[in-house]
Amino acid sequence: MTILITGANRGIGAEMMLQYQAKNQRVIGTTRGPESRDFLSFDVTCESSAKDLGQSLETQGIDLLVCNAGVYLDKGRYSGDDLPADMWAQTFAANVTGVYKTIEATLPALRRAQSPKIAIIGSQMGTRDKAQGGSYIYRASKAAVINLTFNLAHDLRSEGIAVGVYHPGWVQTDMGGDEGHVTPTESATQLIGHFARLSMTRSGEFLAFDGTPHAL
Repeated sequence: MTILITGANRGIGAEMMLQYQAKNQRVIGTTRGPESRDFLSFDVTCESSAKDLGQSLETQGIDLLVCNAGVYLDKGRYSGDDLPADMWAQTFAANVTGVYKTIEATLPALRRAQSPKIAIIGSQMGTRDKAQGGSYIYRASKAAVINLTFNLAHDLRSEGIAVGVYHPGWVQTDMGGDEGHVTPTESATQLIGHFARLSMTRSGEFLAFDGTPHAL
Protein backbone atom coordinates (compact mmCIF):
# COMPACT_ATOMS: atom_id res chain seq x y z
CA MET A 1 0.00 0.00 0.00
CA THR A 2 1.22 3.49 -0.86
CA ILE A 3 0.13 6.42 1.31
CA LEU A 4 0.67 10.12 0.66
CA ILE A 5 0.42 12.45 3.67
CA THR A 6 0.58 16.22 3.28
CA GLY A 7 2.21 18.19 6.07
CA ALA A 8 4.02 15.08 7.29
CA ASN A 9 7.07 16.84 8.70
CA ARG A 10 5.52 17.64 12.08
CA GLY A 11 2.58 17.09 14.42
CA ILE A 12 -0.06 14.50 13.60
CA GLY A 13 1.23 14.09 10.06
CA ALA A 14 4.70 13.14 11.28
CA GLU A 15 3.27 10.66 13.78
CA MET A 16 1.03 9.04 11.16
CA MET A 17 4.02 8.72 8.84
CA LEU A 18 6.08 7.03 11.55
CA GLN A 19 3.29 4.60 12.42
CA TYR A 20 2.67 3.63 8.80
CA GLN A 21 6.40 3.11 8.26
CA ALA A 22 6.48 0.89 11.35
CA LYS A 23 3.84 -1.23 9.59
CA ASN A 24 6.15 -1.48 6.56
CA GLN A 25 3.86 0.66 4.42
CA ARG A 26 5.29 2.88 1.72
CA VAL A 27 4.71 6.48 2.78
CA ILE A 28 5.27 9.62 0.75
CA GLY A 29 5.36 12.61 3.07
CA THR A 30 5.25 16.23 1.96
CA THR A 31 6.70 19.36 3.51
CA ARG A 32 6.84 23.02 2.54
CA GLY A 33 10.57 22.83 3.17
CA PRO A 34 13.27 21.50 0.85
CA GLU A 35 12.90 18.06 -0.68
CA SER A 36 14.84 15.28 1.04
CA ARG A 37 15.15 11.52 1.06
CA ASP A 38 12.01 11.26 3.19
CA PHE A 39 9.90 14.17 1.94
CA LEU A 40 8.63 15.72 -1.25
CA SER A 41 8.57 19.51 -1.25
CA PHE A 42 4.96 20.60 -1.71
CA ASP A 43 3.16 23.82 -0.85
CA VAL A 44 -0.60 23.19 -0.87
CA THR A 45 -1.24 26.92 -1.41
CA CYS A 46 0.80 27.03 -4.66
CA GLU A 47 -0.91 25.84 -7.85
CA SER A 48 2.36 25.22 -9.67
CA SER A 49 3.55 23.13 -6.73
CA ALA A 50 0.41 21.01 -7.01
CA LYS A 51 1.09 20.45 -10.70
CA ASP A 52 4.65 19.41 -9.87
CA LEU A 53 3.31 16.94 -7.31
CA GLY A 54 0.99 15.41 -9.87
CA GLN A 55 3.82 15.07 -12.38
CA SER A 56 6.06 13.40 -9.80
CA LEU A 57 3.37 10.73 -9.32
CA GLU A 58 2.61 10.20 -12.99
CA THR A 59 3.60 6.51 -12.97
CA GLN A 60 2.53 5.66 -9.42
CA GLY A 61 -0.65 4.58 -7.71
CA ILE A 62 -1.78 6.11 -4.43
CA ASP A 63 -3.95 3.90 -2.25
CA LEU A 64 -4.56 6.49 0.48
CA LEU A 65 -4.25 10.26 0.34
CA VAL A 66 -4.26 11.98 3.73
CA CYS A 67 -4.91 15.72 3.43
CA ASN A 68 -3.37 16.82 6.71
CA ALA A 69 -1.58 20.11 5.92
CA GLY A 70 -3.27 23.19 7.35
CA VAL A 71 -2.88 26.42 9.30
CA TYR A 72 -4.52 28.08 12.32
CA LEU A 73 -3.56 31.73 12.02
CA ASP A 74 -6.31 33.34 14.13
CA LYS A 75 -5.95 31.24 17.27
CA GLY A 76 -7.11 33.15 20.33
CA ARG A 77 -8.71 35.99 18.36
CA TYR A 78 -12.27 37.08 19.07
CA SER A 79 -14.89 39.61 18.02
CA GLY A 80 -13.32 43.04 17.67
CA ASP A 81 -9.80 41.71 17.12
CA ASP A 82 -8.04 42.54 13.89
CA LEU A 83 -8.71 39.81 11.32
CA PRO A 84 -7.16 41.13 8.11
CA ALA A 85 -8.40 39.94 4.74
CA ASP A 86 -4.99 38.44 4.02
CA MET A 87 -5.33 36.16 7.05
CA TRP A 88 -8.66 34.92 5.71
CA ALA A 89 -7.12 34.36 2.28
CA GLN A 90 -4.08 32.48 3.61
CA THR A 91 -6.20 30.23 5.81
CA PHE A 92 -8.65 29.29 3.08
CA ALA A 93 -5.80 28.82 0.62
CA ALA A 94 -4.26 26.18 2.90
CA ASN A 95 -7.27 24.59 4.59
CA VAL A 96 -9.80 24.51 1.75
CA THR A 97 -8.38 25.35 -1.66
CA GLY A 98 -5.19 23.48 -0.79
CA VAL A 99 -7.14 20.33 -0.01
CA TYR A 100 -9.01 20.52 -3.29
CA LYS A 101 -5.88 21.23 -5.36
CA THR A 102 -4.06 18.37 -3.66
CA ILE A 103 -6.87 15.97 -4.53
CA GLU A 104 -7.04 17.34 -8.06
CA ALA A 105 -3.29 16.81 -8.52
CA THR A 106 -3.32 13.26 -7.14
CA LEU A 107 -6.53 11.97 -8.75
CA PRO A 108 -4.68 10.23 -11.61
CA ALA A 109 -2.51 8.38 -9.07
CA LEU A 110 -5.58 7.50 -6.97
CA ARG A 111 -7.33 6.15 -10.05
CA ARG A 112 -4.42 3.78 -10.61
CA ALA A 113 -5.03 2.12 -7.22
CA GLN A 114 -7.48 -0.73 -6.69
CA SER A 115 -9.47 0.68 -3.74
CA PRO A 116 -8.37 4.30 -3.38
CA LYS A 117 -9.27 6.43 -0.36
CA ILE A 118 -9.05 10.09 0.58
CA ALA A 119 -8.93 11.07 4.26
CA ILE A 120 -9.27 14.75 5.09
CA ILE A 121 -8.30 16.13 8.48
CA GLY A 122 -11.14 18.42 9.52
CA SER A 123 -12.16 19.72 12.92
CA GLN A 124 -15.24 19.76 15.12
CA MET A 125 -14.56 23.51 15.37
CA GLY A 126 -16.27 23.74 11.99
CA THR A 127 -19.56 22.40 13.37
CA ARG A 128 -22.54 24.18 14.89
CA ASP A 129 -22.28 21.90 17.92
CA LYS A 130 -18.87 23.38 18.72
CA ALA A 131 -19.60 26.99 17.74
CA GLN A 132 -18.14 28.44 20.93
CA GLY A 133 -16.95 31.78 19.55
CA GLY A 134 -13.60 33.12 18.42
CA SER A 135 -11.22 31.67 15.81
CA TYR A 136 -13.71 32.69 13.13
CA ILE A 137 -11.37 32.16 10.19
CA TYR A 138 -10.22 28.71 11.23
CA ARG A 139 -13.76 27.62 12.10
CA ALA A 140 -15.10 28.86 8.77
CA SER A 141 -12.34 27.08 6.84
CA LYS A 142 -13.03 23.79 8.61
CA ALA A 143 -16.77 24.12 8.00
CA ALA A 144 -15.95 24.63 4.33
CA VAL A 145 -13.67 21.60 4.09
CA ILE A 146 -16.27 19.40 5.80
CA ASN A 147 -18.78 20.45 3.15
CA LEU A 148 -16.15 19.88 0.45
CA THR A 149 -15.69 16.33 1.74
CA PHE A 150 -19.37 15.51 1.47
CA ASN A 151 -19.55 16.77 -2.10
CA LEU A 152 -16.34 14.98 -3.14
CA ALA A 153 -17.71 11.76 -1.65
CA HIS A 154 -20.79 12.20 -3.82
CA ASP A 155 -18.93 12.98 -7.03
CA LEU A 156 -16.16 10.37 -6.64
CA ARG A 157 -18.50 7.53 -5.72
CA SER A 158 -18.90 6.54 -9.37
CA GLU A 159 -15.11 6.12 -9.59
CA GLY A 160 -14.92 3.93 -6.51
CA ILE A 161 -12.94 6.49 -4.49
CA ALA A 162 -13.99 6.63 -0.82
CA VAL A 163 -13.73 9.97 0.99
CA GLY A 164 -13.98 10.76 4.69
CA VAL A 165 -13.30 13.69 7.03
CA TYR A 166 -11.95 13.28 10.55
CA HIS A 167 -11.60 15.38 13.69
CA PRO A 168 -8.19 14.46 15.18
CA GLY A 169 -9.01 15.64 18.70
CA TRP A 170 -7.42 18.51 20.57
CA VAL A 171 -3.90 17.32 20.01
CA GLN A 172 -0.75 18.36 21.85
CA THR A 173 1.08 19.83 18.85
CA ASP A 174 2.41 23.24 17.87
CA MET A 175 -1.05 24.02 16.50
CA GLY A 176 -3.07 22.53 19.35
CA GLY A 177 -0.84 23.69 22.20
CA ASP A 178 0.33 21.98 25.37
CA GLU A 179 -3.16 22.11 26.86
CA GLY A 180 -4.45 19.59 24.31
CA HIS A 181 -6.27 16.51 25.58
CA VAL A 182 -4.79 13.99 23.16
CA THR A 183 -1.21 13.03 22.33
CA PRO A 184 -0.11 12.86 18.69
CA THR A 185 0.52 9.14 19.14
CA GLU A 186 -3.01 8.46 20.36
CA SER A 187 -4.62 10.62 17.70
CA ALA A 188 -2.60 9.10 14.86
CA THR A 189 -3.29 5.55 16.04
CA GLN A 190 -7.04 6.15 16.12
CA LEU A 191 -7.06 7.97 12.78
CA ILE A 192 -5.10 5.22 11.05
CA GLY A 193 -7.70 2.74 12.27
CA HIS A 194 -10.53 4.83 10.79
CA PHE A 195 -8.69 5.18 7.49
CA ALA A 196 -8.29 1.39 7.32
CA ARG A 197 -12.05 0.95 7.77
CA LEU A 198 -13.01 3.64 5.25
CA SER A 199 -14.80 2.03 2.32
CA MET A 200 -17.39 2.88 -0.29
CA THR A 201 -20.17 1.93 2.15
CA ARG A 202 -18.75 4.46 4.63
CA SER A 203 -17.78 7.15 2.13
CA GLY A 204 -18.88 10.59 3.28
CA GLU A 205 -18.36 9.82 6.96
CA PHE A 206 -17.39 12.52 9.48
CA LEU A 207 -15.87 11.00 12.60
CA ALA A 208 -14.08 12.21 15.68
CA PHE A 209 -10.77 10.49 16.39
CA ASP A 210 -12.47 8.29 19.01
CA GLY A 211 -14.98 7.03 16.44
CA THR A 212 -17.90 9.25 17.44
CA PRO A 213 -19.95 10.27 14.37
CA HIS A 214 -20.11 14.05 14.03
CA ALA A 215 -23.21 16.02 13.18
CA LEU A 216 -22.94 19.45 11.66
